[in-house]
Amino acid sequence: MRASSTWTPHPQGPGHTVVGEVWVFEGLRSPELGNQRDIRVYLPPSYRQSERRYPVLYMHDGQNLFDEATSYVGEWQVDENMEALAREGLEAIVVGIPNMGLERLDEYSPFRDPRYGGGRGARYLRFIVETLKPFIDDELRTLPGRAHTAIAGSSMGGFISLCAYHLYPQVFGGAGVMSPSFWFAEGAIYHLVEKTPRAPGRLYMDVGHLELSLSGVDSRRYLEDVRRMHRLLLQKGWRLGVDYHYLEDPAGAHHEAHWARRFPGMARFLLQSG
Repeated sequence: MRASSTWTPHPQGPGHTVVGEVWVFEGLRSPELGNQRDIRVYLPPSYRQSERRYPVLYMHDGQNLFDEATSYVGEWQVDENMEALAREGLEAIVVGIPNMGLERLDEYSPFRDPRYGGGRGARYLRFIVETLKPFIDDELRTLPGRAHTAIAGSSMGGFISLCAYHLYPQVFGGAGVMSPSFWFAEGAIYHLVEKTPRAPGRLYMDVGHLELSLSGVDSRRYLEDVRRMHRLLLQKGWRLGVDYHYLEDPAGAHHEAHWARRFPGMARFLLQSG
């Protein structure tokens, strides 16, 4: 982190659940979206003791990743999980991008849904690619190439992560797609995946059998939508157990606690080398 930059340690103490080293950059402005947000960054345990460069995992809904106090529905325990993975020898920088509340659905889809909105997802991805990633690469010791850059999220965060992989294959070499909301915008994402050439990399996708999104989409339709995408990815040439990991969680519901439980498996798959 540059001395001239305004980074502050993430709040700790009573009510906070952050472990390890998490920093906040306040008010990073997005010229693409005309707004600003506080960026949260987890640094691996060896960051201060070495000159190493690290892979980076960009994650949506950043206020839910590290701290129960900042979360609105529970946290993913990404910091606890990454600390445990570090003991296995797997370390990475995690960049948490908070959503903008009422603007969340607009930013998390390039396509418009007739009922729920959307349509600003292309600008949101430009913000990540053109503003946020160059800033992170300049401030921190990252491995900036696509092979070491992944993007992940759940629900609509999973949706936009799969979009990011297909729209910016030169930037992202991996995507974590957890409980994705493929029903959004009447299935427009299937056409995107069908028409976009397959780029080499790693894809992780999962879904629970007990999904029930806030939109009211029932678990049966949710599961079938994800299975449809699974079949499409296989048709595109993704290889299970090689560059593609697919998981159905019989006990999985649409909640942060379930994504926290599945996070280590996703991180291991996306961040492994080779």
